[in-house]
Amino acid sequence: MSKLTLSIVSHGQAALIAPLLDDLHRLALADVELIVTVNIPENEGPFQGRHLPIRLIRNAAPKGFGENHNAAYGQSTGDYFVVVNPDIRLPALDVDRLLAPMADPKVGAVAPVVLNSSGGVEDSVRRFPTIPGLARRVLLDQRAPGYVWRHQPIDVDWTAGMFVVFRRACFKAIDGFDDRRFFMYFEDVDICRRMHRAGWRVVLQPAVTVIHDAQRASRRSWKHLRWHLTSAARYFSGL
Repeated sequence: MSKLTLSIVSHGQAALIAPLLDDLHRLALADVELIVTVNIPENEGPFQGRHLPIRLIRNAAPKGFGENHNAAYGQSTGDYFVVVNPDIRLPALDVDRLLAPMADPKVGAVAPVVLNSSGGVEDSVRRFPTIPGLARRVLLDQRAPGYVWRHQPIDVDWTAGMFVVFRRACFKAIDGFDDRRFFMYFEDVDICRRMHRAGWRVVLQPAVTVIHDAQRASRRSWKHLRWHLTSAARYFSGL
């Protein structure tokens, strides 16, 4: 069994994933397996030749965020299951420090601080959403910070799914992402809410940072905006 399984999903994004794989090759992390899920036919050259332990899953038809990662979890062996967006960059990664909060067996998920490509802090950990707050966020682009932190790990309501470390036992206990209700968006909110209800903690580890070279599809595409709003409606209807 590996210590970490990193799950990366590609929707024709091999070129975007290539720098992430370069980072992982340079970091030479011990006891790590990589699972890359390919949803549409694409040039798989970037996935080859890096001497990384990459396992490819090739879908016959595209799947959503949660379904892809759930399937990867089913083939994983790591004690910790790490969901990683294709546009994450890892200049450095102190795995021991990242996993330090897991010393408490009730911690089910840990996330690092996420920086944008300019070095600014992204609002990757938030309070659970409300309908008025979501409306302000979507329509007026008002983004009040959810948490303030200094140096110590803090408990949070939920963390965005761009880079999250799940304890394997926790992910299994709550049946992973709800891929029946959500195709894309709000899976991360939902899974964290279910974790809290089951007694698990979700923790931000400020001592570790990653970079998110954000691909804001929901702001560029009506299709993604529709998925976002549909997922929001399903989330609030299930509370």
